Amino acid sequence: MFPMLDLPCLMTGVQRLAEVAKLNKLLLAYLRRVGDVLRGELLREEARYRWFMGNAAEVVDALSRAGVEYALHKFRKPLDHVSVDLDILVKVDDIPRAVKELVRRGFEVAVSEPYTVTLVRRGFIVDLYTNPSFAWVVYMDGGRLLKCCVEEVEVNRVRANVLTREAEVIVAAAHAVYKEHLVLLSDCLVLWNWLNEEVWDLAIEYGVEEALKALLKTCSLVREGLIDTPHRFEPYVVFGVFTRKVLRDSLFRSTLPNILKYLVRSDSGLRILARLTRRSY
Repeated sequence: MFPMLDLPCLMTGVQRLAEVAKLNKLLLAYLRRVGDVLRGELLREEARYRWFMGNAAEVVDALSRAGVEYALHKFRKPLDHVSVDLDILVKVDDIPRAVKELVRRGFEVAVSEPYTVTLVRRGFIVDLYTNPSFAWVVYMDGGRLLKCCVEEVEVNRVRANVLTREAEVIVAAAHAVYKEHLVLLSDCLVLWNWLNEEVWDLAIEYGVEEALKALLKTCSLVREGLIDTPHRFEPYVVFGVFTRKVLRDSLFRSTLPNILKYLVRSDSGLRILARLTRRSY
C-alpha cells in the first residue's frame, strides 16, 4: 500500500520553489511546468506575460515608425519570462526622437541620467540606454553593439530589432558582474544554451571576457549543485574583474570618474545599500 501524500506539505514545497523561481526570473516557466498545481498563479503570470509582450510590441513598433536605431537587450532568453522593464539600446543621436515618440504614446519621463532615460506608462517601464552602464560608468560600448550584433525577430506579431544570441550572452555576463554582482539561474541558462566560440570572440572584442569567465565558473558550480542561485559574487571576484577592466578598457576608465558625481546624489546611498542587500534584481 502506498503512503498517503501530505498535500499541505507538498503544496508548501511547490510554493517555496515558485518563490525561488521568481527570484531567478523563471517563474512563468516553472508555473507552466507544475501546471494545475498552482493554476491561479499560472493564469496571473500568463496574463502578465501577454501584457508585457503587448506593451513591448507597441514600443518597438513606435520606435521603428519613428526611424529610431535601436535593439532590445537583456530581452531574449531560452525560456519565456516576464521582465520588470523593457531594456532598449538606442543610438545616442536618436534618444530625443525616441523619447518624443514614446511621450506621444502616453509615456512619461521618470528619470533622465547619463546613458539612460526611464519612461513609464501605467506601470510599464522602458529603459532607453545609449550604453550599458552602472552608476554612470560605461562597461560596454552600446553604439558598437548596435552596429555589429543586431537581428530581426517577431515580438507579438511585430518585427523587432534585438541583440543576437551571442551578444546576449556577453551582455548577461557583463550585467551580472559589473552592475548587479549577482548571478541568477536565468543568466546561467543563457550561458548554457548559447555559449559558443563567437561568444568568446565578442567578449574579447568588447573587453568583458573576465566577466564571462566569472559567470562561467559560477554557473559550473551551480550545475554541480555546489551553490544555489541567486548567488552573490564574492568581493574578491568583483574586485579582480574590475581591476582588470580598468587596466584594459579605455572607455571604462574614461567614465569611471563619473561615479563620484553619482555618489553625491541625495539618494545614492539608499540605492547602493539596496543593491548590496537585495536577493535578486
